[in-house]
Amino acid sequence: MPGVAAPATPGDTGRVGTPTWDVIVAGAGPAGAAAALEALRLAPGSRVLLLDRAAFPRDKPCGDGIGPHAAGELAALGVTSALDGYPPVRRLRLRAPGGIEVAGTPARPSWVVPRRVLDARLVTAAVGAGVAFQHQRVRSLAEHDGLVVVNGSLAGRVLIGADGANSTVRRLLGEPANPHRHTAIALRGYAAAPPGPPEQLIGWVAEGWPAYVWSFPTGTGLANVGYGLLRSRLHGGRAELERRLRTLLPDAVPDPASLRAHHLPFSSRRPLTGTGRVLLCGDAAAMVNPLSGEGIYYALAAGRLAARAALLAPDRPGPAYRALLRASLGRHFRHAAVLARAIGCQPLAHAALAAAGDSPARFQRLVELGLGQVRITPALLGGVLAGWRELL
Repeated sequence: MPGVAAPATPGDTGRVGTPTWDVIVAGAGPAGAAAALEALRLAPGSRVLLLDRAAFPRDKPCGDGIGPHAAGELAALGVTSALDGYPPVRRLRLRAPGGIEVAGTPARPSWVVPRRVLDARLVTAAVGAGVAFQHQRVRSLAEHDGLVVVNGSLAGRVLIGADGANSTVRRLLGEPANPHRHTAIALRGYAAAPPGPPEQLIGWVAEGWPAYVWSFPTGTGLANVGYGLLRSRLHGGRAELERRLRTLLPDAVPDPASLRAHHLPFSSRRPLTGTGRVLLCGDAAAMVNPLSGEGIYYALAAGRLAARAALLAPDRPGPAYRALLRASLGRHFRHAAVLARAIGCQPLAHAALAAAGDSPARFQRLVELGLGQVRITPALLGGVLAGWRELL
Protein backbone atom coordinates (compact mmCIF):
# COMPACT_ATOMS: atom_id res chain seq x y z
CA MET A 1 0.00 0.00 0.00
CA PRO A 2 1.97 3.07 -1.17
CA GLY A 3 2.41 5.98 1.17
CA VAL A 4 1.20 4.30 4.36
CA ALA A 5 3.06 3.34 7.48
CA ALA A 6 5.30 0.27 7.41
CA PRO A 7 3.31 -2.95 7.80
CA ALA A 8 3.02 -4.39 11.25
CA THR A 9 5.50 -7.18 11.88
CA PRO A 10 4.72 -10.51 13.56
CA GLY A 11 6.18 -9.07 16.71
CA ASP A 12 3.55 -6.35 16.61
CA THR A 13 0.55 -8.65 16.45
CA GLY A 14 0.07 -8.57 20.18
CA ARG A 15 -0.57 -4.83 19.87
CA VAL A 16 -3.24 -5.25 17.21
CA GLY A 17 -6.33 -5.08 19.34
CA THR A 18 -9.02 -7.69 19.46
CA PRO A 19 -11.65 -8.22 18.34
CA THR A 20 -10.97 -7.89 14.61
CA TRP A 21 -13.59 -5.67 13.03
CA ASP A 22 -15.39 -6.60 9.84
CA VAL A 23 -15.48 -2.94 8.83
CA ILE A 24 -13.76 0.11 10.28
CA VAL A 25 -15.15 3.45 9.13
CA ALA A 26 -13.04 6.59 9.55
CA GLY A 27 -15.24 9.69 9.68
CA ALA A 28 -18.75 9.88 11.10
CA GLY A 29 -20.34 12.38 8.73
CA PRO A 30 -23.11 11.32 6.32
CA ALA A 31 -20.83 9.07 4.22
CA GLY A 32 -19.33 7.30 7.23
CA ALA A 33 -22.58 6.94 9.14
CA ALA A 34 -24.30 5.62 6.01
CA ALA A 35 -21.52 3.06 5.53
CA ALA A 36 -21.80 1.90 9.13
CA LEU A 37 -25.60 1.67 9.02
CA GLU A 38 -25.60 -0.14 5.68
CA ALA A 39 -23.04 -2.67 6.88
CA LEU A 40 -25.29 -3.66 9.76
CA ARG A 41 -28.35 -3.62 7.55
CA LEU A 42 -26.69 -6.07 5.15
CA ALA A 43 -25.14 -8.26 7.86
CA PRO A 44 -26.78 -7.65 11.26
CA GLY A 45 -24.16 -9.69 13.08
CA SER A 46 -21.16 -7.88 11.61
CA ARG A 47 -18.70 -6.01 13.79
CA VAL A 48 -18.54 -2.36 12.69
CA LEU A 49 -16.39 0.36 14.24
CA LEU A 50 -16.97 4.06 13.54
CA LEU A 51 -14.14 6.50 14.29
CA ASP A 52 -14.19 10.29 14.41
CA ARG A 53 -11.89 12.84 15.95
CA ALA A 54 -14.87 15.01 16.97
CA ALA A 55 -17.39 14.54 19.73
CA PHE A 56 -20.99 14.78 18.54
CA PRO A 57 -22.93 16.95 18.11
CA ARG A 58 -20.46 19.11 16.25
CA ASP A 59 -20.81 21.80 13.61
CA LYS A 60 -19.82 21.14 10.00
CA PRO A 61 -19.88 24.02 7.50
CA CYS A 62 -22.18 23.05 4.65
CA GLY A 63 -25.25 24.25 2.80
CA ASP A 64 -27.30 21.76 4.87
CA GLY A 65 -29.55 20.92 1.91
CA ILE A 66 -31.15 17.48 1.86
CA GLY A 67 -32.50 17.02 -1.64
CA PRO A 68 -35.02 14.36 -2.65
CA HIS A 69 -32.33 11.88 -3.68
CA ALA A 70 -30.56 12.29 -0.34
CA ALA A 71 -33.88 11.83 1.45
CA GLY A 72 -34.32 8.62 -0.51
CA GLU A 73 -30.95 7.37 0.74
CA LEU A 74 -31.99 8.14 4.32
CA ALA A 75 -35.20 6.21 3.75
CA ALA A 76 -33.24 3.22 2.43
CA LEU A 77 -31.19 3.29 5.63
CA GLY A 78 -34.31 3.52 7.78
CA VAL A 79 -33.36 6.88 9.30
CA THR A 80 -35.87 9.39 7.92
CA SER A 81 -36.28 10.48 11.55
CA ALA A 82 -33.07 12.46 10.96
CA LEU A 83 -35.33 15.03 9.24
CA ASP A 84 -37.78 15.35 12.15
CA GLY A 85 -38.61 18.90 13.15
CA TYR A 86 -37.53 20.40 9.83
CA PRO A 87 -40.44 20.86 7.41
CA PRO A 88 -40.06 20.12 3.71
CA VAL A 89 -39.20 23.09 1.51
CA ARG A 90 -41.27 22.94 -1.65
CA ARG A 91 -40.23 26.10 -3.52
CA LEU A 92 -36.98 26.78 -5.35
CA ARG A 93 -35.80 30.01 -6.97
CA LEU A 94 -32.91 30.08 -9.45
CA ARG A 95 -31.20 33.30 -10.45
CA ALA A 96 -28.59 34.20 -13.06
CA PRO A 97 -26.61 37.40 -13.61
CA GLY A 98 -28.42 39.91 -15.76
CA GLY A 99 -31.82 39.54 -14.15
CA ILE A 100 -32.98 36.12 -15.37
CA GLU A 101 -34.87 34.42 -12.55
CA VAL A 102 -37.00 31.29 -12.41
CA ALA A 103 -39.05 29.95 -9.52
CA GLY A 104 -41.05 26.77 -9.28
CA THR A 105 -42.05 23.73 -7.32
CA PRO A 106 -39.76 20.74 -7.87
CA ALA A 107 -41.44 17.37 -8.27
CA ARG A 108 -40.21 16.37 -4.81
CA PRO A 109 -39.39 18.60 -1.83
CA SER A 110 -36.08 19.21 -0.12
CA TRP A 111 -35.16 19.71 3.51
CA VAL A 112 -32.61 21.90 5.24
CA VAL A 113 -31.19 20.32 8.39
CA PRO A 114 -28.10 21.81 10.07
CA ARG A 115 -25.23 19.36 9.99
CA ARG A 116 -24.82 19.75 13.74
CA VAL A 117 -28.24 18.10 14.00
CA LEU A 118 -28.18 15.72 11.03
CA ASP A 119 -24.77 14.18 11.70
CA ALA A 120 -25.43 13.67 15.42
CA ARG A 121 -28.72 11.96 14.62
CA LEU A 122 -27.06 9.63 12.13
CA VAL A 123 -24.30 8.71 14.58
CA THR A 124 -26.90 8.07 17.29
CA ALA A 125 -28.86 5.85 14.89
CA ALA A 126 -25.71 3.91 14.00
CA VAL A 127 -24.76 3.35 17.62
CA GLY A 128 -28.34 2.37 18.42
CA ALA A 129 -28.18 -0.23 15.63
CA GLY A 130 -25.08 -1.81 17.14
CA VAL A 131 -22.16 0.14 15.64
CA ALA A 132 -19.27 0.75 18.03
CA PHE A 133 -18.09 4.37 18.16
CA GLN A 134 -14.67 5.61 19.25
CA HIS A 135 -13.55 9.20 19.55
CA GLN A 136 -10.12 9.18 17.91
CA ARG A 137 -8.39 10.37 14.77
CA VAL A 138 -6.59 8.20 12.22
CA ARG A 139 -2.81 8.63 12.55
CA SER A 140 -1.41 5.60 10.72
CA LEU A 141 -2.44 2.77 8.40
CA ALA A 142 -0.81 -0.56 7.57
CA GLU A 143 -1.82 -3.86 5.98
CA HIS A 144 -0.90 -7.10 7.73
CA ASP A 145 -2.12 -10.66 7.19
CA GLY A 146 -5.20 -9.61 5.22
CA LEU A 147 -6.15 -6.88 7.71
CA VAL A 148 -5.98 -3.10 7.75
CA VAL A 149 -4.35 -1.90 10.95
CA VAL A 150 -5.34 1.58 12.10
CA ASN A 151 -3.20 3.42 14.65
CA GLY A 152 -1.27 0.26 15.35
CA SER A 153 -4.03 -1.27 17.45
CA LEU A 154 -7.30 -1.51 15.50
CA ALA A 155 -7.55 -4.31 12.95
CA GLY A 156 -10.29 -4.59 10.37
CA ARG A 157 -10.92 -6.57 7.20
CA VAL A 158 -11.82 -3.34 5.34
CA LEU A 159 -11.33 0.34 6.15
CA ILE A 160 -13.73 2.91 4.68
CA GLY A 161 -12.24 6.40 4.59
CA ALA A 162 -15.05 8.94 4.91
CA ASP A 163 -13.08 11.61 6.74
CA GLY A 164 -13.88 14.62 4.61
CA ALA A 165 -12.26 17.00 2.17
CA ASN A 166 -8.98 17.03 4.14
CA SER A 167 -8.98 13.25 4.49
CA THR A 168 -6.12 11.79 6.50
CA VAL A 169 -6.89 8.35 5.06
CA ARG A 170 -6.51 9.67 1.52
CA ARG A 171 -3.23 11.35 2.44
CA LEU A 172 -1.88 8.15 4.01
CA LEU A 173 -2.68 6.35 0.76
CA GLY A 174 -0.44 8.81 -1.06
CA GLU A 175 -3.29 10.50 -2.92
CA PRO A 176 -3.01 14.31 -3.08
CA ALA A 177 -5.83 16.70 -2.40
CA ASN A 178 -7.94 18.03 -5.28
CA PRO A 179 -6.20 20.80 -7.23
CA HIS A 180 -7.67 24.28 -6.84
CA ARG A 181 -9.27 24.23 -10.28
CA HIS A 182 -11.41 21.27 -9.15
CA THR A 183 -12.15 22.61 -5.66
CA ALA A 184 -14.53 25.31 -4.49
CA ILE A 185 -14.27 27.32 -1.31
CA ALA A 186 -17.46 28.52 0.35
CA LEU A 187 -18.47 30.60 3.34
CA ARG A 188 -21.54 29.62 5.31
CA GLY A 189 -23.49 31.37 8.06
CA TYR A 190 -26.91 31.36 9.73
CA ALA A 191 -29.26 34.33 9.50
CA ALA A 192 -32.91 35.04 10.19
CA ALA A 193 -35.00 33.47 7.43
CA PRO A 194 -36.72 35.81 4.97
CA PRO A 195 -40.44 36.38 5.63
CA GLY A 196 -43.03 34.33 3.81
CA PRO A 197 -43.23 30.65 2.84
CA PRO A 198 -39.83 28.89 2.87
CA GLU A 199 -38.12 29.05 -0.51
CA GLN A 200 -34.62 27.92 -1.42
CA LEU A 201 -32.58 30.38 -3.46
CA ILE A 202 -29.57 29.51 -5.62
CA GLY A 203 -28.08 32.43 -7.49
CA TRP A 204 -25.30 32.18 -10.07
CA VAL A 205 -22.94 35.13 -9.72
CA ALA A 206 -20.94 36.92 -12.41
CA GLU A 207 -18.07 37.99 -10.14
CA GLY A 208 -15.69 35.05 -9.90
CA TRP A 209 -17.73 33.02 -12.39
CA PRO A 210 -18.60 30.23 -12.01
CA ALA A 211 -19.71 31.25 -8.53
CA TYR A 212 -22.96 31.04 -6.61
CA VAL A 213 -24.80 32.38 -3.59
CA TRP A 214 -27.51 30.58 -1.65
CA SER A 215 -30.18 31.02 1.00
CA PHE A 216 -31.70 27.82 2.37
CA PRO A 217 -34.38 28.32 5.06
CA THR A 218 -34.62 25.54 7.62
CA GLY A 219 -38.30 26.19 8.31
CA THR A 220 -37.45 26.94 11.95
CA GLY A 221 -36.81 30.68 11.60
CA LEU A 222 -33.20 30.38 10.45
CA ALA A 223 -31.67 30.24 7.00
CA ASN A 224 -28.35 28.80 5.91
CA VAL A 225 -26.75 31.47 3.71
CA GLY A 226 -23.48 31.32 1.83
CA TYR A 227 -21.30 32.11 -1.12
CA GLY A 228 -18.87 29.87 -3.00
CA LEU A 229 -16.54 29.88 -6.00
CA LEU A 230 -13.61 27.94 -7.40
CA ARG A 231 -10.59 28.07 -5.12
CA SER A 232 -8.48 29.17 -8.07
CA ARG A 233 -10.73 32.24 -8.58
CA LEU A 234 -10.55 33.60 -5.03
CA HIS A 235 -8.17 36.45 -4.32
CA GLY A 236 -8.40 38.10 -0.91
CA GLY A 237 -9.16 35.26 1.49
CA ARG A 238 -12.00 35.06 3.98
CA ALA A 239 -12.53 38.82 4.15
CA GLU A 240 -13.33 38.80 0.44
CA LEU A 241 -15.79 35.91 0.90
CA GLU A 242 -17.58 37.87 3.63
CA ARG A 243 -17.70 41.01 1.48
CA ARG A 244 -19.27 39.17 -1.44
CA LEU A 245 -21.82 37.44 0.77
CA ARG A 246 -22.91 40.78 2.28
CA THR A 247 -23.15 42.35 -1.18
CA LEU A 248 -25.10 39.52 -2.78
CA LEU A 249 -27.52 38.91 0.13
CA PRO A 250 -27.85 42.39 1.66
CA ASP A 251 -30.96 41.49 3.65
CA ALA A 252 -29.31 38.51 5.33
CA VAL A 253 -27.34 39.33 8.46
CA PRO A 254 -25.64 36.10 9.54
CA ASP A 255 -24.46 35.63 13.09
CA PRO A 256 -20.70 36.34 12.88
CA ALA A 257 -19.99 33.34 15.11
CA SER A 258 -21.69 31.06 12.57
CA LEU A 259 -19.55 32.11 9.61
CA ARG A 260 -17.24 29.28 8.60
CA ALA A 261 -15.39 28.54 5.38
CA HIS A 262 -14.98 25.08 3.88
CA HIS A 263 -13.68 23.31 0.79
CA LEU A 264 -15.81 21.38 -1.70
CA PRO A 265 -13.76 18.87 -3.74
CA PHE A 266 -15.60 18.52 -7.04
CA SER A 267 -16.17 15.22 -8.83
CA SER A 268 -14.94 16.82 -12.08
CA ARG A 269 -11.58 15.36 -11.08
CA ARG A 270 -11.92 11.68 -10.31
CA PRO A 271 -9.28 10.76 -7.71
CA LEU A 272 -8.44 7.39 -6.23
CA THR A 273 -11.41 5.57 -4.69
CA GLY A 274 -9.20 3.28 -2.65
CA THR A 275 -6.22 0.96 -2.55
CA GLY A 276 -6.19 -2.65 -1.39
CA ARG A 277 -8.59 -3.01 1.52
CA VAL A 278 -9.07 0.75 1.93
CA LEU A 279 -12.03 2.47 0.24
CA LEU A 280 -12.73 6.22 -0.01
CA CYS A 281 -16.14 7.85 -0.24
CA GLY A 282 -17.87 11.20 0.16
CA ASP A 283 -15.72 14.31 0.23
CA ALA A 284 -12.63 12.14 0.80
CA ALA A 285 -13.15 10.86 -2.77
CA ALA A 286 -14.19 14.27 -4.22
CA MET A 287 -17.85 13.30 -4.60
CA VAL A 288 -19.33 16.80 -4.81
CA ASN A 289 -21.52 17.96 -7.68
CA PRO A 290 -19.51 20.62 -9.59
CA LEU A 291 -22.70 22.32 -10.80
CA SER A 292 -24.27 22.97 -7.41
CA GLY A 293 -21.93 21.99 -4.59
CA GLU A 294 -24.35 19.23 -3.52
CA GLY A 295 -22.50 16.51 -1.66
CA ILE A 296 -24.77 14.89 0.91
CA TYR A 297 -26.63 12.67 -1.58
CA TYR A 298 -23.39 11.38 -3.10
CA ALA A 299 -21.87 10.87 0.35
CA LEU A 300 -24.82 8.79 1.53
CA ALA A 301 -25.00 6.79 -1.70
CA ALA A 302 -21.26 6.10 -1.86
CA GLY A 303 -21.13 5.19 1.83
CA ARG A 304 -23.77 2.56 1.25
CA LEU A 305 -21.94 1.21 -1.81
CA ALA A 306 -18.64 1.05 0.07
CA ALA A 307 -20.28 -0.95 2.86
CA ARG A 308 -21.81 -3.32 0.32
CA ALA A 309 -18.40 -3.92 -1.28
CA ALA A 310 -16.78 -4.41 2.14
CA LEU A 311 -19.32 -7.00 3.24
CA LEU A 312 -19.87 -8.85 -0.03
CA ALA A 313 -16.27 -8.88 -1.27
CA PRO A 314 -14.06 -8.48 1.83
CA ASP A 315 -10.99 -9.99 0.12
CA ARG A 316 -11.25 -7.73 -2.96
CA PRO A 317 -13.38 -4.77 -1.91
CA GLY A 318 -11.70 -2.29 -4.27
CA PRO A 319 -12.81 -3.83 -7.59
CA ALA A 320 -16.28 -4.50 -6.18
CA TYR A 321 -16.62 -0.91 -4.99
CA ARG A 322 -15.48 0.56 -8.29
CA ALA A 323 -17.97 -1.62 -10.17
CA LEU A 324 -20.79 -0.48 -7.88
CA LEU A 325 -19.80 3.16 -8.30
CA ARG A 326 -19.70 2.83 -12.09
CA ALA A 327 -23.16 1.28 -12.17
CA SER A 328 -24.74 3.78 -9.78
CA LEU A 329 -22.90 7.07 -10.24
CA GLY A 330 -20.51 6.57 -13.16
CA ARG A 331 -22.60 8.33 -15.78
CA HIS A 332 -23.34 11.14 -13.32
CA PHE A 333 -19.64 11.78 -12.71
CA ARG A 334 -18.80 11.73 -16.44
CA HIS A 335 -21.65 14.01 -17.50
CA ALA A 336 -21.12 16.37 -14.57
CA ALA A 337 -17.48 16.81 -15.57
CA VAL A 338 -18.54 17.79 -19.11
CA LEU A 339 -21.14 20.27 -17.85
CA ALA A 340 -18.68 21.70 -15.32
CA ARG A 341 -16.47 22.72 -18.23
CA ALA A 342 -19.41 23.99 -20.27
CA ILE A 343 -20.74 26.17 -17.46
CA GLY A 344 -17.60 28.27 -17.73
CA CYS A 345 -19.42 29.89 -20.65
CA GLN A 346 -21.92 32.24 -19.00
CA PRO A 347 -24.29 32.43 -22.00
CA LEU A 348 -24.89 28.67 -21.76
CA ALA A 349 -25.94 28.98 -18.13
CA HIS A 350 -28.19 31.91 -19.01
CA ALA A 351 -29.74 29.90 -21.83
CA ALA A 352 -30.46 26.96 -19.53
CA LEU A 353 -32.24 29.20 -17.05
CA ALA A 354 -34.14 31.05 -19.75
CA ALA A 355 -35.38 27.73 -21.13
CA ALA A 356 -36.59 26.64 -17.70
CA GLY A 357 -38.64 29.79 -17.27
CA ASP A 358 -41.48 28.79 -19.57
CA SER A 359 -41.38 25.00 -19.24
CA PRO A 360 -42.02 23.03 -16.02
CA ALA A 361 -40.36 19.99 -17.61
CA ARG A 362 -37.19 21.97 -18.32
CA PHE A 363 -37.28 23.37 -14.79
CA GLN A 364 -37.37 19.83 -13.43
CA ARG A 365 -34.43 18.82 -15.61
CA LEU A 366 -32.45 21.79 -14.31
CA VAL A 367 -33.27 20.85 -10.73
CA GLU A 368 -32.11 17.29 -11.40
CA LEU A 369 -28.73 18.57 -12.61
CA GLY A 370 -28.10 20.20 -9.25
CA LEU A 371 -29.76 17.85 -6.79
CA GLY A 372 -29.74 14.41 -8.37
CA GLN A 373 -28.22 12.41 -11.19
CA VAL A 374 -26.61 14.55 -13.90
CA ARG A 375 -27.46 13.30 -17.39
CA ILE A 376 -26.87 15.05 -20.69
CA THR A 377 -29.91 14.11 -22.75
CA PRO A 378 -31.36 15.28 -26.08
CA ALA A 379 -34.14 16.99 -24.12
CA LEU A 380 -31.60 18.88 -22.03
CA LEU A 381 -29.64 20.00 -25.09
CA GLY A 382 -32.85 20.98 -26.86
CA GLY A 383 -33.88 23.07 -23.89
CA VAL A 384 -30.58 24.94 -23.84
CA LEU A 385 -30.89 25.67 -27.56
CA ALA A 386 -34.42 26.94 -27.00
CA GLY A 387 -33.20 29.19 -24.22
CA TRP A 388 -30.37 30.45 -26.41
CA ARG A 389 -32.87 31.48 -29.10
CA GLU A 390 -34.90 33.37 -26.47
CA LEU A 391 -31.81 35.37 -25.48
CA LEU A 392 -30.96 36.39 -29.06
